[in-house]
Amino acid sequence: MSLFLGEVYHAQGKLLLTGEYFVLDGAMALALPTRLGQHFKVEPGKMGELSWQSYDADGTSWFNITLEIPSFRIVSAEPSEPAQRLIQVLEQAFLLSNIPLNSLAGCVVISRLDFSRHWGLGSSSTLISFVAHLAQVNPYDLLAKTFGGSGYDLACALAKGPIVYENQVARPVAFHPAFADQLYFVYLGKKQNSREGIQRYRALGEKVKVSLTEINQLSLEVVACDSLKAFENLMLQHERIVSSMLELPRAQDLYFPDYWGVVKSLGAWGGDFVLVTSERNAASTKSYFQEKGFEVILSYAEMIL
Repeated sequence: MSLFLGEVYHAQGKLLLTGEYFVLDGAMALALPTRLGQHFKVEPGKMGELSWQSYDADGTSWFNITLEIPSFRIVSAEPSEPAQRLIQVLEQAFLLSNIPLNSLAGCVVISRLDFSRHWGLGSSSTLISFVAHLAQVNPYDLLAKTFGGSGYDLACALAKGPIVYENQVARPVAFHPAFADQLYFVYLGKKQNSREGIQRYRALGEKVKVSLTEINQLSLEVVACDSLKAFENLMLQHERIVSSMLELPRAQDLYFPDYWGVVKSLGAWGGDFVLVTSERNAASTKSYFQEKGFEVILSYAEMIL
């Protein structure tokens, strides 16, 4: 019988409020774990096989595969990028682990997302967190062998609240803004290629070092911020730095030039969610974005742990 049977695990999603791209070079970043994440449980299955069943937030099955263990031969499911990614993660995890690979045999892993898998809130990081937990290995080591990245998303997966993240060190911070009810997250639905954004950032070379100190200071000031107006000014400063460095237009300039508040990109620029501020009531704020065709608008309380 597999030692993993009965395992239940939950990992949280993530949003990066400050330090995007620069966090790759050790900048201090303010990261926010989300209430929405991914649940995993391990049930008994057919001996000699591992089955993996993944469900989206609406309950639909989006990925289903059965693997022969320990060969990782695909028994059922068409070869696909998700299949190869999962195999890569499992293989690397158990290469790092002292737990025998055969322990996966006879298991069915069922994963369920709390958020749409298209939202970019951390379907990959929550997977890495879970597999590292199963294999009892350092999740950052596993990340380096698979997806790569700074690892702030792994820190968010199990954090109990907002964190300041720097070089694989996460420090809890008391970021509970009094103006939280004036902050919203809007889903743009314009998926960006994170690798392309990172390549553009990497091409900056030595220029990056000039901005790291400024980003660190901004992150600290955001944590200590006590008014919406001051917060908006800090968000604008951050946007201008990233926009100038990457030579990319701001999401607000592209999509919401007439918006009364501040719109800040999160993650790969122009992609999944943006943070927006608003001095107007929730109904007026949501109506503005809905009239422009953006239907997913979540309040700070709905989104952030």
